Amino acid sequence: MQAVALYRATAFVFIDYGVNWRMPSLTVHPTTRLIVWLLLVLAVQCLSGIALIAAYLLLPLFGMRVVQRGGRLIWRARWLLASLLVIFSWGVAGEPLWNGALAPTQEGLLEALTHLGRLLLVLMAVAAFLEAMPLPDLLAATHALLKPLRRIGFDTDRGVVRLMLVLRYVESLPRPRDWRALLNAPASSESELVEVSHQPMRWLDFIVVLGFAGAVMFFYFS
Repeated sequence: MQAVALYRATAFVFIDYGVNWRMPSLTVHPTTRLIVWLLLVLAVQCLSGIALIAAYLLLPLFGMRVVQRGGRLIWRARWLLASLLVIFSWGVAGEPLWNGALAPTQEGLLEALTHLGRLLLVLMAVAAFLEAMPLPDLLAATHALLKPLRRIGFDTDRGVVRLMLVLRYVESLPRPRDWRALLNAPASSESELVEVSHQPMRWLDFIVVLGFAGAVMFFYFS
C-alpha cells in the first residue's frame, strides 16, 4: 500500500490509501451513501401535511441510538427552532388565531409548524447519518465528493482533515460554564490514525444515485 496523502493535525492523522482489494459486489460506495443522504435531505423539503407526519412515524425504525442522538441535536438547536416559530407565526399575514393584538396568524402558524417539522426531520437524518457512517467512510466520501474542486486550487486533502477536526472538536467539547473557558481549553496532544481506502465508484453506485435523483426530482416537481 502506498500513502497518497499524509497530514498530521492536533487530533488525528489522515491517510488516504490506494489499495488493491475490491468492495463486495452488493456494497455501495461511501460517496454514494453521502449523495443519497443529501438527496434525502433535499426530499424532506418537499414534505408537508400527512407525508411529513408519516415520516416521523418511521423514525423509531432507526433505533434508539439515532433517536437519542437526534434529540441532543434538537436540544442544541432549540433557540433556532423557537426563533423560526416566532418569525413565521407572527410574520406571515393571514387570519388571526384569536382576537387580540398579539395573536399569531393561522397561516403563519401552519407555515411555522411545516418548516419546524422539516428542520427537525433533517436533524434526525443527520443523527442517523452520523450513527451509520463510520469516520473512515465519511472521510472517503467527502474526499471523493470534493475532488473536482482541485481544478480551482482547493486542497481537498487538507480541507477534509480540517473539516473532520472541527466535527470531532465540536462532538467532544464539554459544555463550558463561561465563554472564557473556551479560550482556556487545552490543546489536545494526542494523534489518531485514520486509514481511508480510495475505491472508484461502480455501475451499481451510478444506478443508485440516478434512481434516487430521479425520485427526488419527480416528487419535487409533481
